[in-house]
Amino acid sequence: MLAVIGVTSVAAQDFDKNIATARTAYSSGNLQDSRFAMEQILRDLDMAIGKEILKVLPTKIGALSYVEKEDNLSGTGAYTGLYVQRHYGATPKQGSIEIINNSALINSLNAILSMPVIGGMMRDENQKMVKIQGYKSILNKQVNTETGKTNYELQIPMNNTLVTVRMDDTNESEITAAANSIPLAKIVQMAQ
Repeated sequence: MLAVIGVTSVAAQDFDKNIATARTAYSSGNLQDSRFAMEQILRDLDMAIGKEILKVLPTKIGALSYVEKEDNLSGTGAYTGLYVQRHYGATPKQGSIEIINNSALINSLNAILSMPVIGGMMRDENQKMVKIQGYKSILNKQVNTETGKTNYELQIPMNNTLVTVRMDDTNESEITAAANSIPLAKIVQMAQ
């Protein structure tokens, strides 16, 4: 894994410590402690990968600059995997990119996009299928009835990784341009 190279020496020491703990616990028959140590290892790996993904995310989507202090990442271990989120802009016009992997939601989206019968049943005028960098995606349009402004959410499932782009007060061409500025192939490679 390329992202592991970027792990700092402190994180590497924690990683080595957790491996040693897992082995010791397993050898002594303490499977619960061994599992806990392995979950910590997965969490540490997810955090390291998340930091690498943040480095390749765009610093601007459209006219919106990213808000560094709001970058969010977590490694949740064996249950849902990696979570990375970057915010752009400020109220009232803002956006975000969110990346998760190993979530049941990804399987559901892939099923909808890969089965023409189910995909053909999607007759919602506010939802449509689009292709972003060769990936089938779902574009959701939400009109705020109070303000009349249109917000979009674009979900791009790629193998076991889901990239979601959200933009407020925008249009379809702006959100698809923003999604096309994301290095999706590189993110898939890192997140796997």
